[in-house]
Amino acid sequence: MTDESQLIVPPSFIALYLQPHRTRPSAPREVIAARYEFCEDLALMLTEHAAEIKSSLHVTDDDVLSRVWRGLRAPDSGVNAAEAQWVVNRLAELLGWPLPGEMASG
Repeated sequence: MTDESQLIVPPSFIALYLQPHRTRPSAPREVIAARYEFCEDLALMLTEHAAEIKSSLHVTDDDVLSRVWRGLRAPDSGVNAAEAQWVVNRLAELLGWPLPGEMASG
């Protein structure tokens, strides 16, 4: 068995690949697992940066998460809109901050 097959992808991430009224994800497990690993690593890497932003700029948790979200929405960020929202939610969870509402597009 490979390490990848033992990876547990949380339902919140799998939900990004579910079409309305469907129970089967729109991508293969290997793709979803790889995207999850990327997004989880990204959230983990952003924790220190986000905490530094909050401390140095004296802004609220929501302000920091909004800034991170806007950065993740850039075309070259490596994540799509749904993954960006998931990363921001995971970042909040890792930092013990309240979960943000869904960020407005644009």
